[in-house]
Amino acid sequence: MQRSVTRREAVQTMALGAATLGAGSLARTSRGQGRRPNVLFLFTDDQRFDTIHAPGNEAIQTPNMDQLVERGVSFTHCYIMGSTVPAVCICSRASLITGRHLYTAPQQPRADDHLALWPQVFRDNGYTTFATGKWHNGPWSFAQSFAGGENIFFGGMSDHLEVPVHDFDPTGKYPAEDRQMGKCFSSELFSDSAIRFLRAYEGDAPWFAYVSYTAPHDPRMAPKEFADLYPAEKVELPPNFLPEHPFDNGELRIRDELLAPFPRTPEVIREHIAAYYAMVTHVDYYIGRVLAAVEARDEMDNTLIIFAGDNGLAVGQHGLLGKQNLYEHSVRVPLVMCGPGIAAGQRKDALVYLHDIMPTTCELAGIPIPETVESRSLTPLLRGEAGGYESVFGAYMDVQRMVRKGQWKLIRYPQVNVAQLFDLQADPWEMRSVADDPQDRERVEELTEELRGWQETTGDKLHCDW
Repeated sequence: MQRSVTRREAVQTMALGAATLGAGSLARTSRGQGRRPNVLFLFTDDQRFDTIHAPGNEAIQTPNMDQLVERGVSFTHCYIMGSTVPAVCICSRASLITGRHLYTAPQQPRADDHLALWPQVFRDNGYTTFATGKWHNGPWSFAQSFAGGENIFFGGMSDHLEVPVHDFDPTGKYPAEDRQMGKCFSSELFSDSAIRFLRAYEGDAPWFAYVSYTAPHDPRMAPKEFADLYPAEKVELPPNFLPEHPFDNGELRIRDELLAPFPRTPEVIREHIAAYYAMVTHVDYYIGRVLAAVEARDEMDNTLIIFAGDNGLAVGQHGLLGKQNLYEHSVRVPLVMCGPGIAAGQRKDALVYLHDIMPTTCELAGIPIPETVESRSLTPLLRGEAGGYESVFGAYMDVQRMVRKGQWKLIRYPQVNVAQLFDLQADPWEMRSVADDPQDRERVEELTEELRGWQETTGDKLHCDW
């Protein structure tokens, strides 16, 4: 049963967790020295890139995420490649675990795909692999990837107090009838499983722990002590708030968009933002508990910690609520790496992808990058060298395509023949498209060619007469 905490306790505990991690970043630890680094992957669900306090969002409290930012390298322009289905996280997670692009990463990897899976690669190279939380890419790939686990959720979303989870099954079967309901809030449930693993593990091999939360995905139902931190009437609306999207983007009546009535009102959107922030702060608190367990093992200095989100979310921007679009709020995610050999407090603005995590961690652990990987290692950027992509591409089903190069971003809507061109340096909130301005016609053509090049590279078979 989850113990209720007071608002004061919530704030004090979050601050204590951050202070503990800060101290750990300065301590010289001995356990695990001389062996390959452990890997702790902390993965949130629907967390937008700008929902961490330290990089500049003063409206939100995230002391533990802040400490990760201060301890390591933040990739401020980390993108997902989009999705071929409304459940964007399926494709995002498929790319993550295969290191492959959108159109070549199977949503439910199978043996006959002959693809290397990120945790499986570490398992095959001597790591003890463990997972808890959301795994949206099928039981087979999970069974190949992990030697242990607890409270495993094979779905996309659920009530946070009633998550249908599996115990670890060494046979890899995971039949539906063996599911059971979690007995506390999802963030606590998954964190406690990770902590039990960290406290119990006594092996000589380095460990790889995959901790995948279902927060801050809706239903946004943070405990009252956290919800009280964000009175809706004090929440500021984003500059690009709109009552409705200005045209049909091909997905205006999807489930996510039906969570609030049309047109959107300032009062309703403030309530959604407040609830979203409360969920982020709540999961931050439990992330702090997991980090404290690593600290208690005396292994903070020999653990590679990766914090990331699977996709972003509109929450009122552009008249939208969900992630079924290609605006920055939906395709950019947080990505922070810290650990041995990684400089503290660094910010990298290069264009990168979420699925670059797989080759990066392989290289950092001294593991050969599998030949099936299509993404790039970020280690040059971690070393202070040039890296990343000259441009990034995104797609949503057959209704939206995007390319960003430098400060310019083009979004095309082939079904309605609409183009948007944004100067993200002058217009970071994507409020004024200049696609129809005569002086920018050539730029639209150049970026359209860049987009076509990405389509060919990724195997995108949507052909349009642009």
